[in-house]
Amino acid sequence: MSKNKHSLYKNSAMRTITMERDAIDELIENIDQSFDQACELMMSCTGRVVVTGMGKSGHIGTKIAATLASTGTPAMFVHPGEASHGDMGMITANDVVLALSNSGNTAELVTLLPLLKRMGTPLVSMTGNPDSTLSSSANVNLNVAISEEACPLNLAPTSSTTAALVMGDALAIALLEAKGFSAEDFAFSHPGGALGRRLLLKVEDVMHTGKLIPKVNTGTKLSDALLEVTSKGLGMTTIVDDGQSLLGIFTDGDLRRTLDQNIDIHNTSINDVMTTDCKTASANMLAAEALAIMDNGKISVLAVIDDNNRAIGAVHLHDLLNAGVA
Repeated sequence: MSKNKHSLYKNSAMRTITMERDAIDELIENIDQSFDQACELMMSCTGRVVVTGMGKSGHIGTKIAATLASTGTPAMFVHPGEASHGDMGMITANDVVLALSNSGNTAELVTLLPLLKRMGTPLVSMTGNPDSTLSSSANVNLNVAISEEACPLNLAPTSSTTAALVMGDALAIALLEAKGFSAEDFAFSHPGGALGRRLLLKVEDVMHTGKLIPKVNTGTKLSDALLEVTSKGLGMTTIVDDGQSLLGIFTDGDLRRTLDQNIDIHNTSINDVMTTDCKTASANMLAAEALAIMDNGKISVLAVIDDNNRAIGAVHLHDLLNAGVA
């Protein structure tokens, strides 16, 4: 490849990105009362936000519908051409239609206008022409007009589709924040993969319970406590009183420090060498939170306690790694 051709590619790319960035900058001036009204219509919708559009606008509309649905606003995409041949039955008076068209005069969308009016379905248009048939018929029009396409012929939808996509994201995030949509809510829309595991998995799902909890009673000899540490294989044991309240823990690290002091393990009580200000977790804590406690404290295991400080479990770093939390 010649140097001149390489430079041509690079210049073309930089010009495209600059023009699309400028198109996005122009959107700022269009976030006005109409945007508020569109959000209010969607917030009060008891059905779904039905997104529709032809051609490239349809592709952008599909993505907007997916973003809305995954951020707490029930949404779906309906192809306007198919709507005229039966799919109009998917739309109800309880829905809000979000129609995308740069020209605002797309025939397939204009055909749907009388039907939407008859059903009483609110219409939000997203157009590059505020004086178009679509925008004039809508309850609210979102202006996504651009100065020019990044295409040097000013024909291929480039800057216009970018502007529409960004406006769609703006709608989705505004609605997300207004609804108080949480990370846990987000996880329910994304249950698969690492994201779902980090946001849904709780300590109670992976902790060791019952007889698998390393546990000795207060006053136990250190030598017997070491047998418990070894048999349970978590590198620690909890120390509890008669009511099962957690008094402290003893770990492999504590053992190393104890041996450095030449302490007699057969005659020393575990109470004399245990760590009392230990880090703990609760069963309903997100596993990712427990992992953060381990990371911050540079430790590999946590005792799990209930609201009354009773030892009810133990969770090891390996449990979290095996569950795919990290």
